[in-house]
Amino acid sequence: MAFVHAEIASQPDCWREAARLTPTVAAHLPRPGERVAVVGCGTSWFMAMAYAGLREAAGQGETDAFQASEFPAGRHYDRLIAITRSGTTTEVLDLLSALRGRIPATVLVGDPDSAAVALADASVALPFADERSVVQTRFATTALALLRAHLGEDLGRLAADAEVAVRAPLPIDPAGIGQVTFLGRGWTVGLAQEAALKCREAATFWAEAYPAMDYRHGPISVAAPGRLVWALGEIPDGLPEDVAATGAAFVHSRTHGCRTVLTSWAAGRNPVDPMADLILAQRFAVALATSRDLDPDAPRHLTRSVVLA
Repeated sequence: MAFVHAEIASQPDCWREAARLTPTVAAHLPRPGERVAVVGCGTSWFMAMAYAGLREAAGQGETDAFQASEFPAGRHYDRLIAITRSGTTTEVLDLLSALRGRIPATVLVGDPDSAAVALADASVALPFADERSVVQTRFATTALALLRAHLGEDLGRLAADAEVAVRAPLPIDPAGIGQVTFLGRGWTVGLAQEAALKCREAATFWAEAYPAMDYRHGPISVAAPGRLVWALGEIPDGLPEDVAATGAAFVHSRTHGCRTVLTSWAAGRNPVDPMADLILAQRFAVALATSRDLDPDAPRHLTRSVVLA
């Protein structure tokens, strides 16, 4: 069995461990009112996008997310948060070096002995969420879970929703789908981007992602029978009907057509938390890979960390 199967299934426990860890590392995380930049590469960048949306929505302060190589060097921030599983990614190390002594930096990292830890002012180590698979799943979501706990969110409820997601049947058979588009709104735009990346990485599958409100401004032209539109979080009025008119399948944590996909663990909480829905999308990506006789632990052209010469 691929490592990624066990890593996906372990996410509820990892998120609970993140909740226990949060009070002990709170001093290294953003304070209310601080102007914060959050950076990463690939999956970590998408988690940065999600956190930035959540922190601003919570009224905690202006928060921007950047791909590490695209950080605006002339802009001032009170704190930098860097998310990096390996702690060896070239763009993250270059940025930490460039900003050293200028902006206080905290790294959320899987390897506590990595180079990123030495370059940052503080570190939050998550070795219990580190992974053997090249394709990231639990480290990224655990980093976001910890940041959500620091915003005051209840990770107990989130982890319970995740328990549903790791066991629920997939909402649609991947073998019958030729293309998928993931949609999000607000903070879940980052989750949609991550879900699409998982399909591209694990299964070399045609997958796109857009803000849900922008989808009908062009990208909906791709929708057709045999293709899938998957929304994470809130959806705009009329979107399911517009997708249905294209002949594409539509999946949302509340409905799949007229059928419930996931039911929250607590009465009255439906749909489930979008991070739990992301678990379902991760499982969909892995199922796509195995249906194509691909190894989701070792996708082509990819390594666990991008280290540039």
